[in-house]
Amino acid sequence: MVQLFNPETVAKPFSRYSQGALVDGPVRWLHISGQVRARPDGQIEQGFEGQTRRAWANVIAVLEAGGMMRADLVKVNVFLTRAGDVIASHAARDEALKGAAPASTLLVVAALAHPDLLIEVEALAARRI
Repeated sequence: MVQLFNPETVAKPFSRYSQGALVDGPVRWLHISGQVRARPDGQIEQGFEGQTRRAWANVIAVLEAGGMMRADLVKVNVFLTRAGDVIASHAARDEALKGAAPASTLLVVAALAHPDLLIEVEALAARRI
């Protein structure tokens, strides 16, 4: 169903992700809205590490609630507000995805929806019907 690949005709990924994700056949799609630092009880995580772990935990929770697994992830987009957090972001993503390597984009942006947010993660997953 999902074929993740890194063609030899493009540069190797800078971290653990795939350059392309091909989905064949009838599938269910799950679009996961941008996830941030809020815990289920509404409490807010502080600091980059806490925000990052919570954002990824939220992505995984939505994924599982949709009846999908990490291996069903097709694409993730990570938005950071500080370029200095890129390496830590890669490490947190790799830990959260446990070997899954969906297509991935990381952007450093001027700001997110709230001035205290340091990271936001959105994702797309697909599973054969």
